[in-house]
Amino acid sequence: MKYLCLIYDEERTFAAMPKTQIDALMKEYRAFSDGIRQSGHYIAGHQLAPVRSASTVRVRNGKMSAIDGPFAETKEQLGGYFLIEAADLNEALQIASRIPSARIGSIEVRPLHESHQQQAAPA
Repeated sequence: MKYLCLIYDEERTFAAMPKTQIDALMKEYRAFSDGIRQSGHYIAGHQLAPVRSASTVRVRNGKMSAIDGPFAETKEQLGGYFLIEAADLNEALQIASRIPSARIGSIEVRPLHESHQQQAAPA
């Protein structure tokens, strides 16, 4: 089964980190990524650009509007993701617990809805 591991961190925390600490964290991320590639759990993963580069789109009454930034102000921002393959939720949670940002932020683990036919999103 496929699971999306959404990585939430405080961007301000990273901005305040010394370069040596950021380099160490990135080294941990590379080791984690290499490990889940070797174990066969890795499908995809990317770091996202800072939240200040985000836009939110809404369509209301047939009219599109776009605003700068995320939908809601939160303490932690979505900073990246890993798409993994795991036997079950327990294995996915164990893998997600090894993501370096689990120690300083949070990781949301969500199963992908897999079907052969594309389904409409809930209203």
